[in-house]
Amino acid sequence: MSKRTPHAAGCPTAVDTESSSYQGNESLEALRAKAPGTSQISAKEPGQQAVRKLGYQSRVGAEQPGASPREDGGPGGPPRPFRRTGERAEGAVIIYGDLPKNKENVIYLSNHQCTVDWIIADMLAIRQNALGHVRYVLKDGLKWLPLYGWYFSQHGGVYVKRSAKFNEKEMREKLRAQVKTETPMYLVIFPEGTRYNPEIPKVIADSQSFAEKEGLSVLKHVLTPRVKATHVAIDTMKDYLDAVYDVTVAYEGTVDHKGQRKLAPSMTEFLCKECPRVHIFIDRIELKDIPEEQMYMRRWLHERFEIKDKLLIEFYDAKDSKRRNKFPGKGVHSKLSLKKTLPSLLFLGGLTASMLLTESGRKLYVKTWIYGTLIGCLWVSIKP
Repeated sequence: MSKRTPHAAGCPTAVDTESSSYQGNESLEALRAKAPGTSQISAKEPGQQAVRKLGYQSRVGAEQPGASPREDGGPGGPPRPFRRTGERAEGAVIIYGDLPKNKENVIYLSNHQCTVDWIIADMLAIRQNALGHVRYVLKDGLKWLPLYGWYFSQHGGVYVKRSAKFNEKEMREKLRAQVKTETPMYLVIFPEGTRYNPEIPKVIADSQSFAEKEGLSVLKHVLTPRVKATHVAIDTMKDYLDAVYDVTVAYEGTVDHKGQRKLAPSMTEFLCKECPRVHIFIDRIELKDIPEEQMYMRRWLHERFEIKDKLLIEFYDAKDSKRRNKFPGKGVHSKLSLKKTLPSLLFLGGLTASMLLTESGRKLYVKTWIYGTLIGCLWVSIKP
């Protein structure tokens, strides 16, 4: 792997854009020459201009290297229709940017709003045949979840505490062990450390106050990111990873009649189709473009969240109502075929039904939850 430079990374890669609305007159190279780093972005700059300044350029009709080809013959489009729990038919999932066709060892960085964000990582991974590779960096308290706390730990999840209680050595050891065994890696990190919740303005205000105190740009639709877990993960696995995915997620239907942002959908609301569509903007970043030192990586990470903020400003606050509820660029309605999900649904549904329809099965089901939870909690208390 090539040596990475110890300074803020350059511009993100190009993404699909609508030539009628978003294509600039200058070439990508000229734009990058003028804006070699995201630190040149003004916090007051409108979202559309900021995205254009960052070097995005139209590639409509051009097939991106590694992008998933359309199965109907067209370039760069989505696969065939799907039925998947959490995904609605007729294009509930709209993807913008760079999602490689093939599986990779990656770190997945995303903004965090609700529990559905966890499913979003699975939605992308299954499109790369990497669903079983998804692992999470989770806050320490989640290890006490019945059964799931133990499961996440056994599946390569990393539990971390915040601020001064963060155990860097423990996280490095767990990641090194997975690299040593060549475990496929799709590590999901939410750098904000907690959810962005418009109904808890104090958290947002504290985050903005911290950014201002540290001389960082104040963010509106995301929280100020924390760098520790991201730095440890990249530094520990830098020779093992293929890329970092910078993912920005927005949910339709989360703006009230006054134009104010509302709470993102809960898992139940999402599964009950109360969210019309989810928009996912993906930027694949090469490791060589990420600074190694923590102090520089901190600035780089904040700049990535500045980009997220500008994308979300365009999504939620664009003055032209026609530009709202979508990201700049051309999004594709990404769909899955039945063969991706039906076998698992039939297996799990059949297994659950066979247990619940018999007396002995119901007893086994209850005992599994009770004893599994107790044993799991004991396990994670000894070996998280």
